[in-house]
Amino acid sequence: ELYEGFDEEYDCPILDEDRVIDELEDRMSEGGVIVDYHGCDFFPERWFHIVFVLRTENSFLYDRLQSRGYTGKKLQDNIQCEIFQTLYEEAVLSYKKEIVHQLPSNTPEDLERNLDQIMQWIEQWMRDNN
Repeated sequence: ELYEGFDEEYDCPILDEDRVIDELEDRMSEGGVIVDYHGCDFFPERWFHIVFVLRTENSFLYDRLQSRGYTGKKLQDNIQCEIFQTLYEEAVLSYKKEIVHQLPSNTPEDLERNLDQIMQWIEQWMRDNN
């Protein structure tokens, strides 16, 4: 029940960001949590040691979103967000630039490389901070 309504134009629930923060606060303070979401500007900076922004070339993204049933404005707005690097810019404005990293997310091979890179970062962070 973390929603405050439904957006007919985008055909999706409207997230209540305050409720999300309240719901996650205790878990986030314990540490060891990975948050996966398509935006970040409402999450507190204190929650994160690193932020990864997954980037997709538009040809891959268009097909991916279309296969999920995205059409019209929802499809076009998502493509424009990628073209204008909206989520990356949001992350850089919300957190220290040095913790924000972009990773390619076009192919299954990219997924494997990203997982390896993230796991290496976690292992290094744990060695440096424990």
